[in-house]
Amino acid sequence: MTELDIIVAGHLCLDIYPDLSGMEREPFEKTFLPGRLISTGPVTFCTGGAVSNTGLALHRLGLSTRLISKVGDDLFGQAILQIIKSHGERLADGMQIDPTASTSYTVMINYPGVDRIFLHYPGANDTFSAGDVPYEAIRQARLFHFGYPPIMRTIYLEDGMQLVEIFRRAKESGVTTSLDMAFPDPASASGRADWRRILERALPFVDIFLPSVEESLFMLRRDLYFRLSETSGHDGIVSLLTPELLSSLGSELLGMGAKIVVLKLGDHGLYLRTADAPALANLGRAQPFDLSAWGQREFWAPCFKVRVAGTTGAGDATIAGFLAAFLRGFTPEATLTTAVAVGACNVEAADTLTGILSWEATRERISRGWPRRPLSLQTDGWEFDPASGHWRGPALGTA
Repeated sequence: MTELDIIVAGHLCLDIYPDLSGMEREPFEKTFLPGRLISTGPVTFCTGGAVSNTGLALHRLGLSTRLISKVGDDLFGQAILQIIKSHGERLADGMQIDPTASTSYTVMINYPGVDRIFLHYPGANDTFSAGDVPYEAIRQARLFHFGYPPIMRTIYLEDGMQLVEIFRRAKESGVTTSLDMAFPDPASASGRADWRRILERALPFVDIFLPSVEESLFMLRRDLYFRLSETSGHDGIVSLLTPELLSSLGSELLGMGAKIVVLKLGDHGLYLRTADAPALANLGRAQPFDLSAWGQREFWAPCFKVRVAGTTGAGDATIAGFLAAFLRGFTPEATLTTAVAVGACNVEAADTLTGILSWEATRERISRGWPRRPLSLQTDGWEFDPASGHWRGPALGTA
């Protein structure tokens, strides 16, 4: 048996939350004025980014986990390392400390009644490259997960050369690979990058691809993304999703080389599309025992009902739930159920980790008959499966 279940690499930052909860008496535009001293409450520090959100959630779900990212040799970097080690001393064994870089941070302006404002400095994330990945450690892991390349400058430059190199070398080690994305600022260099070309080069080395539907549309069908954005307004693109659109995206991503495609749909759940069993035969050390159960699957899983306290890190938590169940050899149906369950637990707390339960508590909550949010699909070829609580799509093969 290998030493590690999973290594999580990629974007990491220090999140800084000044308490502005006592300011609801004044409008935002009358509070933040030039020259004014604004009294706030205490500040909260926590780690953010895919490495923290997904990695620490996996640790809480009982997986042996190691985190790989880069910080500067500064106070913020020390704070990140201290926070990570508070969850598990060995979690930070793969962290790189770069004395020439500054640590990434995000200041969250969460003013009452106003959408959150993020002041983000990418710092050491922009210099992370294939040379910062300890491939010897990856050879001891069952699964290698990388998150947020669109906000890591060196990773996406030159048509994703560094991203391709990371996944090529990881896949050569025999590990199962997975990739999560982030939504790039359309006006930034990342937003102007040729993401179709990057994905065409990287996905042949990616076993499990887990972007949001918004990220997928922006990267592959940008005109459609903007048309849907204009039409949907405050409801968001997910309110306009159709099974046909998800099937089309899933098929396109499989055609680019991914073996398992998981599209995050916010409060509309999770979509799964997989290649046929022969194409899954080289999934690596985390490969399921029963490949036929995973071959040519298509499901849309609705979310569980919860009272939402905050949505920060919900997608990352959902990914952690999916990977935790996948590593434990669950069926596609049970893996999807666990994924949306962990995501639902996450949004019951304002931060990224407090709401996440242990593996045993999560499974026990599911077994008690946790109700789902309603999802009705009036589309030919899609059928509701009462046993799993999911909708089965027409791409479903014979198990």
